[in-house]
Amino acid sequence: MSPPPRSLLRLSLLLALSLLPPSLPQPQPPPPPSSILIDCGAAAPTAAYGLPWQADAPFVSSGAPRNLAVDTADPTLATVRSFPNLPGRKFCYVVDVVRGARYMVRSTYFYGGVNGVPDPPVFDQIVDGTLWAVVNTTGDYRNDDSTYYEGVFMAQGKTMSFCVGANVYTESDPFISALEFVPLGDSVYNSTDFGSSALSLVARNSFGDSGDPIRFPDDQFDRLWVPFGGNGSSKTSNNLTVSGFWNLPPLKVFETELTATASQPLELQWPLGSLQNGSYYIALYFANDHDSVAGGSRIQDITVNGFPFYSNLNVTSDGVAVFTSNWPLVGLTKINLVPTSGSTLGPLINAGEAFQVLPLGRVTHTRDVIALEKLKLSLHNHPIDWSGDPCLPQQYSWTGVTCSQGGRRIRVVALNLTGIGLYGSLSPYLANMTALTGIWLGNNHLYGPIPNLSALRNLEILHLNDNELNGPIPSSLGAISGLKELFLQNNNLTGQVPSSLLNKPGLNLKFYGNSLLSAPPPR
Repeated sequence: MSPPPRSLLRLSLLLALSLLPPSLPQPQPPPPPSSILIDCGAAAPTAAYGLPWQADAPFVSSGAPRNLAVDTADPTLATVRSFPNLPGRKFCYVVDVVRGARYMVRSTYFYGGVNGVPDPPVFDQIVDGTLWAVVNTTGDYRNDDSTYYEGVFMAQGKTMSFCVGANVYTESDPFISALEFVPLGDSVYNSTDFGSSALSLVARNSFGDSGDPIRFPDDQFDRLWVPFGGNGSSKTSNNLTVSGFWNLPPLKVFETELTATASQPLELQWPLGSLQNGSYYIALYFANDHDSVAGGSRIQDITVNGFPFYSNLNVTSDGVAVFTSNWPLVGLTKINLVPTSGSTLGPLINAGEAFQVLPLGRVTHTRDVIALEKLKLSLHNHPIDWSGDPCLPQQYSWTGVTCSQGGRRIRVVALNLTGIGLYGSLSPYLANMTALTGIWLGNNHLYGPIPNLSALRNLEILHLNDNELNGPIPSSLGAISGLKELFLQNNNLTGQVPSSLLNKPGLNLKFYGNSLLSAPPPR
């Protein structure tokens, strides 16, 4: 592939951050504040990894909790929540968050044969309106391992939704074992424009390590640093503080390293897997295990797939990190650390993180989202997939909801919930969906008055027939200039039919079957 553009190298490519002077070891951190750790399918709170986990019922309104028939060492894997295999419908967890804050979102899956077929299903996972990833846990499950997906997303509002949905490859019910929302520090990954992008984890490794993954309490955000062993790994005993690192890696990752002799380069194929063609955030972490005065110097050039990544990096015992927020990659990736002519020690690396930069999808207009949520609260027996973003991703819009196609902010243009057994009242917030052109709510069990809908200036069709609506017909309906069909028959409406409707040119008006309704007297 072509090299990164020169402007990228000069302007947005790399920042090197030195650690603060060495300090005494840090005390064990408390659990991350305001973290929401959900044990999916659990009936009661659990504990794992030294952290408290909540039962999932307060966060989800669909699906069924299931117990696995196999033993698991991790209590969060002993249960799942299973959702119907209904293509085009998504089922969501919704959590309260702080608008503008960045969250690590991690979903974990362990199938355990819960669907009664040998292999786990393949399905989509979605955050708010963005299709995040296709969940495929088959390879890990065949090795008796769980699978996790991790990303960093900014809260666009006061809630955040995480959803699963059946796609064309889904052959049995989608499921989930655990779900985490962990707020990150203000400095963590802050070079990314989270207003337009998210980060999807590809790899996070502790180099030279062959033990268990590093996580909480060593990592205050419970990020997982997976061991990445190899020839030349060795233990170090740095006495560092990570407060000078923007991404706040755990001290423990600096206890191991990959290195080479003084005159030899260190070559890594990392991340291990083949990467999709895209832009990537890469952060690399280094700390010298020798005093720079007494033990010599460690200066190295870094290349990625042969292209310069950072030159003359002076790795000291204080530590240093280099990162890029937008580096193009595809296929296998090779990182070379080459000692410079002035270096007396060989190249070294302690840890690394790689994320794919995930462009965010569009979002449904806030006023429409609020209006639909209010309508949902006023109705019973609404469709089971009414959670998460109403319009997005496009293939997962809510049942009965039709949305616009263009523009950054998507609008709701039609509601068609005819004959699905709704009962309840019509929320006045219905009038806030000002892009509506058609409303079909006939043949249900709706009661109460018809709200003032005069703000719906684009409305052409309004079907409220065959319900139990009462009260007068609002005369304000006559002010909707483009209204062509108004079906109100077979309700319990009272009073007189407004003359503004009877005399409206081109209006197909039906109001029979309302025994207490009358036409106005002739003039």
